[in-house]
Parts: sequence; structure tokens; C-alpha cells
Amino acid sequence: MFHLLQTNITDTNAMSYLPVGMQIFIAVGLVAFLMLATHLLGPKRKTADKLQNFASGIDSHGDARQPFAIKYFLTAILFVLFDVEVIFFYPYAVNFKDLGWAGFWAVLMFISFFLCGFIYILKKGALKWED
Repeated sequence: MFHLLQTNITDTNAMSYLPVGMQIFIAVGLVAFLMLATHLLGPKRKTADKLQNFASGIDSHGDARQPFAIKYFLTAILFVLFDVEVIFFYPYAVNFKDLGWAGFWAVLMFISFFLCGFIYILKKGALKWED
């Protein structure tokens, strides 16, 4: 069987996909086996204490459908925006010698656009929590 897994990389026939197919089959089989095992071996008695929602040991109170402050969502969206910005710096950091001055000016322009956006959200008060 080990010989079957040592296929030539230049082969493009169906046999070259055997290791990938075996890995997918094993992964799906393992997940199915573990889900079945936990269902069969797990506890079956459901009590009021077990069915109660757990929130860090704090008893829940009130309605979960109450209005939520938009500041939380806005902060999360801004975090994702500026977090993704950092991801775009990686290709430049890896290839900065090959990109030369043209790459430097492109990254500088990219930073200036995001700096303008950051100044805009500061001026609009999007990060102020005191209301």
C-alpha cells in the first residue's frame, strides 16, 4: 500500500489523486466515528440543570432579544478592516527588493488611503464610547 502512495508528481492520471482521496476518506470516517461514539457513550439523562444555558457561571436574566449598542458592531467592523489592511503588507514585505521604488510608492499610497479613512472615523467619533 505504501508503494501506491509514492506516485510520480508528473503523473496526471486518477492514480495520482489516491493519497488525497484516502486522506479525505479517513478524515470523514473519523468524524463520523467520533460523532457516533459520543452519541452512544454520552450521558442520556437530561435534567433542568444540564439544559440551562451556561454563561461563565453567571445566572442569565432578562431577554436576549433586547437592543444591542451599535458601538460594538462598529468597533468589530473597524477591527476587521484594519486587520485585513495588515495582511496586504505581507506581500510587500516579502518582495520589497524586487518591487523597488514603484512598490514603495504603491504601499505608501495604500497606507495614506487607510490613514485618511482612520482620520475620518476619528473625526466622526466612531471610536468614542462616552455618550
